[in-house]
Amino acid sequence: MNTIAQHWINGQWTGSGSVLESINPADGAVAGSFYDGGEAEASAAVDAAAAAFATTEWARTPSLRATALDRLAEALEARVPEVAAMLSRENGKLLGETTWEVSGAAGWLRYAAASARTQSAGRAAETAPGQYTHSVPEPLGVAGIISPWNSPIMLTVRALGPALAAGCTVVVKLPAQTALTNELFAQVLASVSEIPAGVVNVFTESGNTGAPFLVSSDKVDVINYTGSTPVGRRIAAAAAPTLKRLGLELGGKAPMVIFPDADLDMVIPTVVQALVLMNGQFCCTGSRVLVHRDIADQVRTRLASALAQVRLGSGDDEKAQLGPVIDRASAQRVDAIVEEATSYGTVLLRGGVVTDGPLAAGAFYRPSLIEVDRTDVRIVQEEVFGPVQTFEIFDDEDDAVTKANATIYGLAASVFSSDSMKARRIARRIRTGTVWINTWGAISEDFEEGGVKGSGYGYLCGPRAIEEFQALKVYVEQDHTQSAH
Repeated sequence: MNTIAQHWINGQWTGSGSVLESINPADGAVAGSFYDGGEAEASAAVDAAAAAFATTEWARTPSLRATALDRLAEALEARVPEVAAMLSRENGKLLGETTWEVSGAAGWLRYAAASARTQSAGRAAETAPGQYTHSVPEPLGVAGIISPWNSPIMLTVRALGPALAAGCTVVVKLPAQTALTNELFAQVLASVSEIPAGVVNVFTESGNTGAPFLVSSDKVDVINYTGSTPVGRRIAAAAAPTLKRLGLELGGKAPMVIFPDADLDMVIPTVVQALVLMNGQFCCTGSRVLVHRDIADQVRTRLASALAQVRLGSGDDEKAQLGPVIDRASAQRVDAIVEEATSYGTVLLRGGVVTDGPLAAGAFYRPSLIEVDRTDVRIVQEEVFGPVQTFEIFDDEDDAVTKANATIYGLAASVFSSDSMKARRIARRIRTGTVWINTWGAISEDFEEGGVKGSGYGYLCGPRAIEEFQALKVYVEQDHTQSAH
C-alpha cells in the first residue's frame, strides 16, 4: 500500500485532501492514514470517466468488458486474505464474514462478465413491409456509485459489475471508515490492464461534498446508492434537476415471523445469527421478532438465553460471534435508543456498551431484546443499526401481516412454518423485496435484490441488474423500394 492511502483517478494515484486516520473499532487503535477526498476529487473523477466514455472503446466492446471483469475477479480472488483482514480491522466484522464478502464479490464479478456477453444484444423485426426496426441496449454513460462502510466490497461490486458490464464508466465514492480497504480494492482495479484509464475511478470521503457533487452533476447519468432512507430521500431530491437514473437500496427493518409449527431448534439459532451478522449493522438485520402467542413464552425464554450467551470479540477471534459496532459514538447511540425503549417496553435482555475488561477500549455492544406491544414506537419504526431486537406477539395470520407491514421499510422479511402453503401465503402478503422462508440472509448473484416502500427502488444482482445502467435505443429503417403500409 501507499504510506498514506490514496485515491485512484484517471489511472493515477492521487494524494490530495487532508490526511486523516482510520481507527480499528475493536480496540481504538490507529489502523493507518488516508487522504480524505471531497468535491475536487469527485470532479476530477467525473471528468476522467466522461472522457473515457467518449474516447475509449469500452462502451462499444462487450467482449473487452467481459474479459476485464473476469480478470478483475481473478485479481480480487488472489488478494482475498489481505483485503478481508484489512476490512475486518477497519469495520470490525468477523474475519469469516469479511472473507465471505470479498471472495463472494469475485463471484458476482464473474456473473457480470457473463452479462456483458449475453445482455448486450437487442431484437429486430420487420414491423411493416420494407420497414425494419431493431432495438439495442446502450450504456447510460457515467455511473456514480456511493457505497457504505458495512460491506464496502460486496456492495460496491454488486453495482460496479453490472455498470461495467453495461459499458458505463464509473466513479466510486467509498467511506472513510474503510479507507485502507478502499485503496486495496483500487489496487486490484489498477492491476487489470484491460480496464482503460478513467473507466473506473475511486475516491474516499469522510465529509459530504464529493457524493453530493456526483448526485447533482450533469455529467453523471446514473447514481447507485446504498445506505439510509433519509439520505436516499435527499439524493432523490438532489438528482431531480438532472433527471438522472437512480438505484436506491435503503434501510430495512426485517420482521421474522414465527408460527407455532416452526422448528424452534432451527429458528432460534437463525434468529440469533440474523441479529449478530455484521454486528447488527446490516440493512436486512433481523431486528423484529414476531411470535405467535401460543409459543411466545417458549421463544421469549430461549431467545433471551441464546442472545445472552453470544460471545463478543475482535474480528480475528475465531470464537467470537459478534464484533464491535463501527465506533464508540454508534455504541452510545444504540444504547440511547434501547434506554428510551425501556420506558415503554419490557426488558428481556438488557445488553449495552462494554465498559470494562479487555474489550472496553473498543466499540462493543452486548445484544439487547426488548418486548413491545406497540408498533408506533421508535425502536420498531427506526433502523437501529446495532445488535438490538424487538419481541412482538401476534394472534393470527392477519395480525402477523399487519404488524410485519407496520413500518415504512420493505427490504426483507422471514417466515418460519412447517406448513409451506401457509408460509407462502404470508410471504405473499408481506410487502418486501425479499422474503426468506425457513431461513434468513440467503442471497445469490443469480437473483435480484431490491426493496419497496421506504427501502428504495431499483435492482442489483440477477439478470435485471445490468438494465439499471442501460438505455434502450430503437432504430427504424425504411426500404423505399418497397411499399410501406
